[in-house]
Amino acid sequence: MWTGVLLITMGIVDLSISQHYSQFQWLSRLRRRQRQRHAEDADCPLECDCPSSFPTAMYCNGRNLQHVPYVPSHVKYVYLQRNQIAGIQDGVFDNATDLVWVVLFHNRLDSGKIGSNVFGKLRNLVRLLLDHNRLTRVPPNLPRSITDLRLGHNEISKVLPDSFEGMADLGTLQLRGNIIEDAGGVFKGLKSLTVLDMRENRLRKIPDNLPERLQQLYLEFNDIESVPAGFLTTNPKLQFVRLAHNQLTDEGLPSNVFNVSTLVELDLSFNKLEKIPVVSRNLENLYLHANKIKEFSLSSFCGPMDMTNFSRLRMLRLESNQISAGDIPAEAAYCLRRVAFIDV
Repeated sequence: MWTGVLLITMGIVDLSISQHYSQFQWLSRLRRRQRQRHAEDADCPLECDCPSSFPTAMYCNGRNLQHVPYVPSHVKYVYLQRNQIAGIQDGVFDNATDLVWVVLFHNRLDSGKIGSNVFGKLRNLVRLLLDHNRLTRVPPNLPRSITDLRLGHNEISKVLPDSFEGMADLGTLQLRGNIIEDAGGVFKGLKSLTVLDMRENRLRKIPDNLPERLQQLYLEFNDIESVPAGFLTTNPKLQFVRLAHNQLTDEGLPSNVFNVSTLVELDLSFNKLEKIPVVSRNLENLYLHANKIKEFSLSSFCGPMDMTNFSRLRMLRLESNQISAGDIPAEAAYCLRRVAFIDV
């Protein structure tokens, strides 16, 4: 019996020693790292890496952090993605006002736990990535210097009129994967905006007052039933429009609404269209699959035949409709001479 007690006691002692030794090893490794640091990263927090080869960057991603660590003043790029950060207090970035990138996607950010002026003093910030969090609103007082703002896959239901006020340099705005029903005219003042991504929301209409320079508009997986008359004439720079997986019908498309020469790609797949809408001869890619189209109308692509009147289409998808290859007239070979193939 005493032998058994002795063995159990020795096992506990060995386990205790091994645990202390493991902790000591961990502490020793951190201290050794601290001694080996170069002068330029001497103030780097222990839970992060500040490589001498990229002295203006601080890597804190994937460390199971629950708060934003101290950011040295010389840092311009801070990577905090894939952590457990739920809140950010005002003043956290006040020591590093030269920050250019702040990467915070895949955290647990809660709008109620973010200070009202967290990013306000970062006057050089150009990229702010906040996608895949738990935000219910756009953070207030965002720097006007931002050119790339990612707010996708959050829980934002409403965008306030002043959410993007003064952000004249914003070029890319991602709001996909939220629960927005109506964006109103909040994008009107974004004079540099070229890419707007609002896929996977609950929009019932196309946002009003889109910026004049907008080139790419992504609105797939919403509840949009119609396209306003003059939509593309009031947005003359649009080249890519994607409206797949909505509730569009023929009645919701005004005559010639897509017959605009600047448009390069148009995606109307997975809707409720019964006719092929009239499109510009300069359109290159047209996606109409998974609708209810019953006839192939060549006049949707070309007018009266002559040597110059033919479509520039290269890709035409019509599969999963109510037409077959036999419904395509022979004259299509002339009108659609540039199409590589037509899926029906």
